[in-house]
Amino acid sequence: MSTAEEKAGGEIEPWAEVTPDAARRLLVAAVEAFAERGYHATTTRDIASRAGMSPAALYIHYKTKEELLHRISRIGHEKALEILRTAARREGSATERLADAVSSFVRWHAGRRTTARVVQYELDALGPDARAEIVALRRQCDAEVRGIIEEGVAAGEFDVLDVWATTLAVLSLCIDVARWFNIAGSRTPDEVGALYADLVLRMVGASN
Repeated sequence: MSTAEEKAGGEIEPWAEVTPDAARRLLVAAVEAFAERGYHATTTRDIASRAGMSPAALYIHYKTKEELLHRISRIGHEKALEILRTAARREGSATERLADAVSSFVRWHAGRRTTARVVQYELDALGPDARAEIVALRRQCDAEVRGIIEEGVAAGEFDVLDVWATTLAVLSLCIDVARWFNIAGSRTPDEVGALYADLVLRMVGASN
């Protein structure tokens, strides 16, 4: 499934912050190539060809293939953090906020499945400095979800013995949607989001 097909399926292209247009086209081409072939099997020539450009043109905008992956990963993780932070800090009970966080996070992983596969599963291809930056963003994502669960336990809404492990389980469940979701399947991203929110509330023993 290409990023173009994802957009055709009703999703807004998330790369508006990438300019100029040539840099955006190369980034979108890289997302598709990395998702299809994997980072290590993809060459800069593959990316440039998908973007309808010459290999030399790529180096005008990105010094290395890793720079492309780093930018994709950073933008994707910043979006993920925004989604979770918005849900965590809204008004409402811990139950309501956890349901919102999960449904929104799952919708993004389903609707942006091509992008999400690259963002979530190519971390180890990054060099030490870039990887450290992305890991820090991931920890912030973890903290937002963990905070909701901790508040729910403190308020008597959730029955959770191990908050840290439960947070890991919740996030892993959401992220894995990018691996299997198919836009031609029987469920929409909204429906999968609602289903997973219900599953997670059951997981944490939500009282209401």
